[in-house]
Amino acid sequence: MEAMERVYINKISEHVDKEITIKGWLYNIRSSGKLMFPEFRDGSGIIQGVVSKKEVSEKIWEDFAKLTQESSVIVKGKVTKHPKKENVYELQVTDLEIVQIAEEYPITPKEHGVEFLMDRRHLWLRSQRQVAIMRVRNEIVQSIREYFYKEGFTLFDTPIFTPNAVEGTSTLFSTDYFDLGKAYLSQSGQLYAESGAMALGKVYTFGPTFRAENSMTRRHITEFWMMEPEMAYYDIDDDMNLIEDFLEYVVQRVIVNCKSELETLERDITKLQNVKKPFPRVTYDEAIEILRKKDIPLIRKTANGEEEIRPFPWGEDFGAPHEEAIVEDYDKPVMVHRWPAEAKAFYMKRDPNDPKIALGVDVLAPEGFGEIIGGSQREDNLDLLVERIHEHKLPMEVFEWYLDLRRFGSVPHSGFGMGLERMVSWICNLEHIREAIPFARRPNRIRP
Repeated sequence: MEAMERVYINKISEHVDKEITIKGWLYNIRSSGKLMFPEFRDGSGIIQGVVSKKEVSEKIWEDFAKLTQESSVIVKGKVTKHPKKENVYELQVTDLEIVQIAEEYPITPKEHGVEFLMDRRHLWLRSQRQVAIMRVRNEIVQSIREYFYKEGFTLFDTPIFTPNAVEGTSTLFSTDYFDLGKAYLSQSGQLYAESGAMALGKVYTFGPTFRAENSMTRRHITEFWMMEPEMAYYDIDDDMNLIEDFLEYVVQRVIVNCKSELETLERDITKLQNVKKPFPRVTYDEAIEILRKKDIPLIRKTANGEEEIRPFPWGEDFGAPHEEAIVEDYDKPVMVHRWPAEAKAFYMKRDPNDPKIALGVDVLAPEGFGEIIGGSQREDNLDLLVERIHEHKLPMEVFEWYLDLRRFGSVPHSGFGMGLERMVSWICNLEHIREAIPFARRPNRIRP
């Protein structure tokens, strides 16, 4: 095969009427007499080829007949516009080099069960739907980085190994750390990010986090990516203003830059186009009233295993049915703020006018996707923070460095955390979070 310019399929429109080379894989092939119509993918897109028996050598024609799904190939041909479809292109194939003939591909057009596909996740990722999800995920990541860069934030990398927990150790993975005792895989970079905010003013962390929760819901995985900004001299209202601006930026950019991917996913983008500030702001008290008016109860298992059903009480956290009921009358994310302090973490600042209230905020996505962001104003008073650590029965010694942030130049500050996979799930309208990450880790799965 003669050397000629290699072109990626997503750039094919720039090469109409030119001879090019594509390096990729056979996605599909069908034949019609003296014509074959192979589809090639190269990671950037898919293009249909046209192979005419009278235009190619007998060897090339026979080689095409040998190809199996996912065989790796290098093909040469001329780029032409599709005779009937606008903005669609074909490759008039003139030459073929077989890199490898693939074995029988295990994933076929027939319906496969979830576990079958998850066992073959390394191959399932090649499907058009999974590629589209990964491209949307990539766009979300890029938009996050660009948003915070343009807003003057500094990326602040926090440790994966930590000696302390943000919210207790019951949901952390532990490991022996040489001669220093137990260490934990991070469940959040927040505490370290607060030190960054005191040094740099505005920072954000972005990396993997871990939760040892034995939860098998469609919203939970044990390893996920978290983005967490922290800002000095921000109160809870400043925090919510930033959340609004950030979410609008990310969602609207994805709509513009991932049109084809969202089409592949059959995502109704009209529901995403509504994601523009301002967002509804509902206090926890107002959210409780919504639940009571809609007669959405709290259901709990009693000690003997029976269900206890009662009107939703003040002070409880929301489950999925409650979150869905709160947002169902809105077409954009809802910000539920000013929560019962006992339902929230030790580091959240209490309302100066009502110590039973924590200055926290949860952002609930529309369409039943639940919480995508959780944030708060952080406690900046040393004595009160010490009191909270005692109340939560946390080991004081591992938080001494954290308390130093209140001893040396403490200021009001705030931040929030956003789980990347939940964001991907919402924007892509996924039924289950396991599709939002290349390789999902759950209590029953650590392979592949």
